[in-house]
Amino acid sequence: MPAQPMFFSPLVDTAEHHRELRENVGRLVGKYGRKYYQDCVKRHEEPDALWAELGEAGFLGVHIPEEHGGVGGGIADYNVVVEECAAQGCPMLQLVINSITAPIIAAHGSDAMKAEWLPGIAAGTKKICFAITEPDAGSNTHKVKTQVTSQGDGFVLNGSKYWTSGIDVADAVMIVARDPEMEAGDGRSALSLFLVPTDAPGLSYQPIDAAVMTPEKQFTTFYDNIELPAEALTGRRGAGLKQVFVGLNPERVSAAAINNGIARFALAQAADYARDRSVWGTPIAQHQGVAHPLAEAYIHVQAARLLNARAAQLFDQGEDAAEAANMAKFMAADASLKALDQAIQVHGGNGLSYEYGLADLWFIARLHKTAPVSREMVLNHVAQNGLGLPKSY
Repeated sequence: MPAQPMFFSPLVDTAEHHRELRENVGRLVGKYGRKYYQDCVKRHEEPDALWAELGEAGFLGVHIPEEHGGVGGGIADYNVVVEECAAQGCPMLQLVINSITAPIIAAHGSDAMKAEWLPGIAAGTKKICFAITEPDAGSNTHKVKTQVTSQGDGFVLNGSKYWTSGIDVADAVMIVARDPEMEAGDGRSALSLFLVPTDAPGLSYQPIDAAVMTPEKQFTTFYDNIELPAEALTGRRGAGLKQVFVGLNPERVSAAAINNGIARFALAQAADYARDRSVWGTPIAQHQGVAHPLAEAYIHVQAARLLNARAAQLFDQGEDAAEAANMAKFMAADASLKALDQAIQVHGGNGLSYEYGLADLWFIARLHKTAPVSREMVLNHVAQNGLGLPKSY
């Protein structure tokens, strides 16, 4: 594992506790490192040992209230944890999922739901996955077809979802469903959120053969006449779209954090290699053709990290973080791909070898140009809300 350059943190970690948090997370995850993560992917296993240690150390719950088993910090703290895990070669998508589900439950779940789930998420002993995407809805969440109907004191759920990460190892799935009985007849769909145990009768799933090389597998999920008690409703019925944004802005911050961590790992690896690799008696790092592209990539990564830290700060302050979080995700995706591509190039043929830990990061980094919101929808949002241009869709 390459040593991270000392100058990676001060611009972003203006708070002393963030510097300490980064050091402690880096020390823990560094014991495992890139090879451990690669081996988990190769064996189709979850990084359970690392996950358990992160939970025991309190890092999985830094953004969860103390009264529910967490540390009581915010998304700015969680940003540090997610980024540092990726910077040590372990970009875990379950961390992104936790940034969605835990804030939603903390903000809108019943007291019983908070007590049942939040301490386990913080400790790493319980996992919840998240299901919103459908093939025919895409970014237009109002068009989801998965829906609920009332049945006695509870509900019946029917439909399917696409690209549901990690449902095979989750204890429950948080589902965004259309709720026709709550619609006002104005052409807009009413949505509700439900927490469904993954062993519920009528729930099934099949894997998607995906290029993303992570322990978390991707699935198409099916919900066939699943009977749910009233307690499965998360928050207020019919207000699901508003409630889900409590999790979606942290999701964008966490997705950006993964890409920023990947970029840090790639640049540190490339810098080490360039210093050590000599051609005709000269380290290749002395050549501007090698050094300048790495320096330029570094500048873009630092800008992406600063924007993401700002987005997290705005969210924690209760301000509107949507624009900053979307832009941070946009920048981090582009910056990480540039950094990763240049790091692979510096390694020459070795860059394509799994031994150097770079090539198999490509599709994880590329994923976040498309998800959790496409770069085109980010540009739509910025054009409309940042520049005041007419809505184009």
